[in-house]
Amino acid sequence: MTDDLMEFADEPVLVQEDRVWQGNGWTARVIKNEEDEGWAVAMIKDGEPEPALVGPWTMGRDKKNPKPLDINAFNTLVKTASEVIRRHEQQLHAQLHKSVRVHTVGAAYITVNLDITADEDDPYATLTAFDPYGEEQAQVRVAPNFKLSVASATAWMESGYRKP
Repeated sequence: MTDDLMEFADEPVLVQEDRVWQGNGWTARVIKNEEDEGWAVAMIKDGEPEPALVGPWTMGRDKKNPKPLDINAFNTLVKTASEVIRRHEQQLHAQLHKSVRVHTVGAAYITVNLDITADEDDPYATLTAFDPYGEEQAQVRVAPNFKLSVASATAWMESGYRKP
């Protein structure tokens, strides 16, 4: 084998057919919609067991078979599925990381963060206080269901940062 051919020998061959299209780390698969007589498309990110997105797919001209996938449709589907994943990650981050600011005497403030570690066996949260310059003032481990609010952060600060 020449050096040029060996360079491509390890690269996977991408399928780009009417009902299956691969590229950019994704696979689009047109499937029969079990709930009605139409078709659906499933977008699966490489390495993931479940589709990130499943949605209706357009019927072809014969009104029986699905419209074939093409590069333009595939690129639109990748963009949409990537956005779904991004929003899911943002929502998960918002559920696991909360922050409040507590104003102190002299118009300074302390930022208190609650970071939840969603471990299956031992979930917990970490409460951390930072001064206005980002310097850590205190940190304690708390229950994962700890309710962070300005009132709970203020009470923690007023206790001398003892475990709530």
